[in-house]
Amino acid sequence: MQEQRQLVEIDSATDRPRRFVFVLMDKFTMLCFSAALESLRIANRMSGKELYSWVLSGEGGDYVTCSAGTSFRLDQDLSDLQRDDTILLCGGIEVQHATTKKLLGWLRRESRKGLLVGGLCTAAYVLAKAGLLDGKKATIHWENSDSFSEEFDEVELTRSVFVLDGKRMTTAGGTSSIDLMLKLIATDHGEELANAVADQLIYSSIRTDQDSQRLSVPTRIGVRHPKLSTVIQLMETNIEEPISPSILAKDVGMSTRQLERLFRRYLNRSPKRYYMELRLQKARNLLMQTDMSVINVALACGFASPSHFSKCYRAHYDTTPYRERGSMASRQQT
Repeated sequence: MQEQRQLVEIDSATDRPRRFVFVLMDKFTMLCFSAALESLRIANRMSGKELYSWVLSGEGGDYVTCSAGTSFRLDQDLSDLQRDDTILLCGGIEVQHATTKKLLGWLRRESRKGLLVGGLCTAAYVLAKAGLLDGKKATIHWENSDSFSEEFDEVELTRSVFVLDGKRMTTAGGTSSIDLMLKLIATDHGEELANAVADQLIYSSIRTDQDSQRLSVPTRIGVRHPKLSTVIQLMETNIEEPISPSILAKDVGMSTRQLERLFRRYLNRSPKRYYMELRLQKARNLLMQTDMSVINVALACGFASPSHFSKCYRAHYDTTPYRERGSMASRQQT
């Protein structure tokens, strides 16, 4: 691809480049990092000026490996930064394990300088753990939202693709890094440049902080039936205190038998079975991503007793909650 240079005129020739410090955590997601970095690179190219610069930082200052197994050479350790730097933490899988005391201490110290600090993908967890999101809005990848909400009730978690709240930025991961960077580029240098960057990225639909990170229920399940979608939304938002099929049916103006037929026809399972799968999926996320006890996980997912929870979990995942938690711990130690 041949990019067109100097497409947009920028009147900031005397300003020094805005520097981004990308903090790459162990097993970070390459897409969230590369999407952000490429947006900055293309902004420089399209303007014909060095509007942005960047360095790769990380604990130890040597090499770090992303979740795909590729290693990156770092430019520096967790060093003292300039007051006008912007920090972008890049998270990924097993973010709790990668959140070290050294990283948290450095982040708290640097944030006291008034720096703009962002967390890409799962790195919102690190910001919250450091206390930098207390009383603020934030977002995180939807797969981690259940565990995040359980651990950080002082943070107002949203399902947006990205959130800007004061000096804090968070994204949901994946291509949402592009949306955040386009927002920053537009704020710094205007919509024209941001749109030019989006064109180069073949990014035809720029999302805002009002857009949701997940597909709609009809799109996700591949069925466009308004009453079925409404019932599934009710299920997804009432995991801790499940609603009975009879009440769900009444809420959408159907009989219980009609609801049963609807689920059988479109999803090949009963409403009760589908609801159970949603609850067990949340339970697995909590077991894998938090230190919550198995009993508390059971309660958070609507199970009245640990024994019933364990029985249902084993029937679905062919292992017990305790073994699931143990296998996760052993993987993190290797």
